Amino acid sequence: MTVNDLSLEGFRSYINAGALFCPETNIITGINAQGKTNLVEAIYYLTCGRSFRARTDGEIINFGCNEAAIKAGITSGGREQTVEAHLYRGRRKTILINGVKQKTAASLSGRLTAVLFCPDDLSMIRAGSAARRRVMDQCLCQIRPRYAEALTEYGRIYDQKSRILKDWREKPSLLEALDEYNDRMAEYGAVLIYYRARLAEALSERAAAIHRDFSGGAEELSLSYRTVKTDADPLTLKPEEIMLPLREHQASHKRAELESGTCLSGAHKDDLEVEINGRPAKSFASQGQTRTAALSVKMAEREILAADTGESPVLLLDDVLSELDAGRQDFVLNRVGGGQVFITCCEDDRISQKTGGRIFRITDGEIRPV
Repeated sequence: MTVNDLSLEGFRSYINAGALFCPETNIITGINAQGKTNLVEAIYYLTCGRSFRARTDGEIINFGCNEAAIKAGITSGGREQTVEAHLYRGRRKTILINGVKQKTAASLSGRLTAVLFCPDDLSMIRAGSAARRRVMDQCLCQIRPRYAEALTEYGRIYDQKSRILKDWREKPSLLEALDEYNDRMAEYGAVLIYYRARLAEALSERAAAIHRDFSGGAEELSLSYRTVKTDADPLTLKPEEIMLPLREHQASHKRAELESGTCLSGAHKDDLEVEINGRPAKSFASQGQTRTAALSVKMAEREILAADTGESPVLLLDDVLSELDAGRQDFVLNRVGGGQVFITCCEDDRISQKTGGRIFRITDGEIRPV
């Protein structure tokens, strides 16, 4: 699976830019604030129809433009294809695959898959649960259309319920719709939990093996999915069976939600718990251990996507190598073979010596091969 070419119009810092990439390693260089991360963001956007940096599409349209376009020629499923996204201020995006307009962004699932690794991911182990949920969301949205649709709907309903909880004292009539929103949150939340639990199991198995190799067998990494309602293992349940305990948990927290004005129950509170040698990594792991664990999780994600699609996903390393010591840099670079890689960095000397590949320099909104 490769991105052969990319064109950008009105996207972030790019007014009109494009490039042809090689199927192996592409090193993206340039001084700060030139748009290296923006390029990675554009590629990632075409995997799932959402940004990993912005909450809304309006944030990624250039300030001087009313619309933006991302278009890529890719090789996927053994054939040449095109994927594109057209973004507008004030109205819904348009997704096209091979020139055909799609009903939803979920149609992108499985078309182009990528594993993103950025500096924030190095702190995912010690960060709040949202960082670890984001890892699961990024992976699942690319390969499970039903999950992508459920996540979008869950986020929309969560926002609506949050407004009710915030404003009900001034407008008591809003409470009439609360039960309906709870039912729908439980319905879509059950789908999220169903898929997340299965992904967590796969991540734990693969990340443990990678971490064991990296630590020379000295450390054992394990991951487990923890949902707000843990009476039953979600691995043994279907989505419709997960709904009931979610609804019961909501009912038990109704008064607390009304008093606090916030959503206290639902899949948005779940976590991917990480342990090293049986101890919670968030509390007890050293900085080196947490970084190794994060590397192992992201490398495991790459293996899962490859196994699911039968093709190596594109690997996006956004300025992450500069945050690693030489040993961990080598750990990553020794595992990037077998698929297309994009590496953003300020200095390319050591990386190009290690990986070869093609070098591009970004200057003044242009992507120029070196």
